[in-house]
Amino acid sequence: MRIIGGALRRRRLHFPSRPGLRPTPDRVRETLFNWLGQDLTGWQCLDLFAGSGALGFEAASRGADRVVMVDLDRAVVDALRQQAQQWEVAQVEIHQAEAVAYLSRAPGPFDLVFLDPPFGTRLLAEVLGMMATRLAPGGRIYAESPTPLEVAGWRVLRQTRAGLSHAYLLELA
Repeated sequence: MRIIGGALRRRRLHFPSRPGLRPTPDRVRETLFNWLGQDLTGWQCLDLFAGSGALGFEAASRGADRVVMVDLDRAVVDALRQQAQQWEVAQVEIHQAEAVAYLSRAPGPFDLVFLDPPFGTRLLAEVLGMMATRLAPGGRIYAESPTPLEVAGWRVLRQTRAGLSHAYLLELA
């Protein structure tokens, strides 16, 4: 898996194999950044279930001022830190934490939040309920789900489907 755009384009991501870790495919990331625009200069981003780090590193590659990556798995966090150090991306902060606990104390607001929690959990619904106070005015959420989302309180700006994933770009309704 490689970074597909920006300053880090073509660099290969290295991450441990973990149960449930599903990196967002290239085609979906390309679609997402076509929706958002290729230049994220000045943006504050949160990748709450970072996993491979593909979404967060794509944001950093496109000029985001700050990218916070959060994951619970120690091996995943170690790999993310090693990748950030190797690529010298100083705007990336990496935290080992449970997502809901981190979000309850997250230093926001964020312009863009990536939510791709493990499938088969209720984490997406739980964190979406907490996001309204964490977003900057005009902030957006990218969410992936194994089933179509019921998104009360959110407006779906764009959506797509790739394999088992339904992907959404959301804003507050």
